[in-house]
Amino acid sequence: MTVTTTRSAPRAPVVAGAPLLGSLADLLRDPLATYLRARRECGDVVRFRIGPPGLGQELHGVFSPEGVQRVLATEASGYRKDTPFYQEVREQLGNGLLTSQDADYLRQRRLVQPLFTRHRVNGYAEEVAAEATALAESWRTAPGGSVELVGEMRRFALRVVGRILFGMDTEQAVAVIERNLPPLQAHALKRGLAPVKTPRTWPTPANRRAARYRAELFGLCDRIIESRRDGGTGAAGSGDDLATLLVRAETAEDGRFGPTELREQVLVFLLAGHETTATALAFALHLLARHPEERRRARDEVDRVLGGPGGRAPTAEDMEALPYLTMVVKESMRLYPSAPIIGRRAVTGTEIDGIRIPAGADVFVSPWVTHRHPDHWADPERFDPERFTPEAEAARPRYAWFPFGGGPRACIGQHLSMLESVLALAVLLQRHDFEATEDSDVPLGAAITLIAKGPAWCGVAPRVG
Repeated sequence: MTVTTTRSAPRAPVVAGAPLLGSLADLLRDPLATYLRARRECGDVVRFRIGPPGLGQELHGVFSPEGVQRVLATEASGYRKDTPFYQEVREQLGNGLLTSQDADYLRQRRLVQPLFTRHRVNGYAEEVAAEATALAESWRTAPGGSVELVGEMRRFALRVVGRILFGMDTEQAVAVIERNLPPLQAHALKRGLAPVKTPRTWPTPANRRAARYRAELFGLCDRIIESRRDGGTGAAGSGDDLATLLVRAETAEDGRFGPTELREQVLVFLLAGHETTATALAFALHLLARHPEERRRARDEVDRVLGGPGGRAPTAEDMEALPYLTMVVKESMRLYPSAPIIGRRAVTGTEIDGIRIPAGADVFVSPWVTHRHPDHWADPERFDPERFTPEAEAARPRYAWFPFGGGPRACIGQHLSMLESVLALAVLLQRHDFEATEDSDVPLGAAITLIAKGPAWCGVAPRVG
């Protein structure tokens, strides 16, 4: 239930910015640092002014776990995906499960939910382990004994998504996505923040580039869909992978998917289906390489469960026997959430943490900021998997950690992402040792997802056993 605002509640403090354009330049240049500074200087509910007076927009940030819970869960019906940024994402990527609302969203979620039951997801463990083993073998001959983690994990996660969700080899898809997705995200972010937008139909250089990016991505999705129409089967040979289910749903009584809708669903799952896992794995290895004691503890747990370098492959049943490795993955997701911000628009006026949020206000919550909130995370920039013992988790507010969002629109694939991350990390630690090759942090940016703006190199040495 949405709480009605009162006139006596104060407006959110305004984050300091430039006199004319407010926080526009800061948000385009370094949004992650800008969000952190806003909470530090202004509190748990803040207001950004973006663009010149009279033409710009205001954006409310909500950073306390209690406020996040209200936006995403307890008052979710009072917040919609109608923000300028989501409108741009909808234009660029289509009206798939990520961006759809109301009846469209409910229908889409019902159609794909059977693919993400715990039983079915656990059945993908063998495929995950096989792909991770192939990756580990390829690292035995890594040039110079080092690998670039961000690119390697993105390609691995895409191969897994292609194999278990689309029943195909996505090796060719990797190049298409790497070439087109980052600039398309940047284009959506710039338009979402722009105080004045040129019509998308105008043939400006930016619009023409965005059209080329979309065309390549849509072409990839069309090829996937055609492969399912031709009678291909999924990874287990059952023909019930996501693409096949969507193709079959075209003629279902409770709703048809036309060609455009099919393409949009495939694109969302191809992109969103790999981002969380790729980010978690890349930075888990990056962090373990820089923290020898935590790396030793994780490796020892893997060896006890799987038997060391010459041991067996992990299964879904091993998840409960790998608690420390699970804690490593959760801590990686805390420090490097794949979706650093989540936007909504307030339907009616309300109050959060005693601050007035007017009807129609654009609101965002930020895992990047809340995961570093000093009231809930001591020394928040420090890597410490012990933060995720059962006792520590029970002592924190529910939404102090929310890398998968929350409420009725929580990520449908979160169990798959955790299973894939833990089992893949187990295979890689079982077969290789890791060592940091540089002390500098990876430069980061943010649009739809967290973006590594530079490489994350890591030394790899095959283990003998």
